[in-house]
Amino acid sequence: MKFKMVHENYNVADLDKSMAFYEKALGLHEVRRKNGDGFIIVYMGDEEGSFELELTWLEEHPQPYDLGECEFHLAFVTDDYEAAHKLHEEMGCICYENPAMGIYFITDPDGYWLEVVPARK
Repeated sequence: MKFKMVHENYNVADLDKSMAFYEKALGLHEVRRKNGDGFIIVYMGDEEGSFELELTWLEEHPQPYDLGECEFHLAFVTDDYEAAHKLHEEMGCICYENPAMGIYFITDPDGYWLEVVPARK
C-alpha cells in the first residue's frame, strides 16, 4: 500500500488577501477552486510539483483563526535564497530567522508560519 501527500489545508479570513500573499511571496498560483454554499476552496500550486496548498474561506467564520502556539509549518525550498529573503524583508513578513541553520520563517496574513530553505547541493 502506498500513499502520496497531495495537499495541506489552511483556513483563511480573507481569501483574496491570502491568495495575493502566496502569489507574491512564494510564486504559488490558483490551480482550481470549489465554490460551495457558504465556502470557497482554492488550491494553490507551483510549477515544480503536484503538492498543493488548499486555502479555505468560510462565510460564517469572520473572526481570526486560533492557531495555538503555531508549532506547525509548511516548508519551501528556493533556488535564490538571498533574493527571496530580500523580497520577504520588503514585504515585512519575516517572523523568525535562524542564521546558524541557514533558514528563516515568514507569516501569511492569517499567522501561518512558512519556512524558507535554500536549495542544498
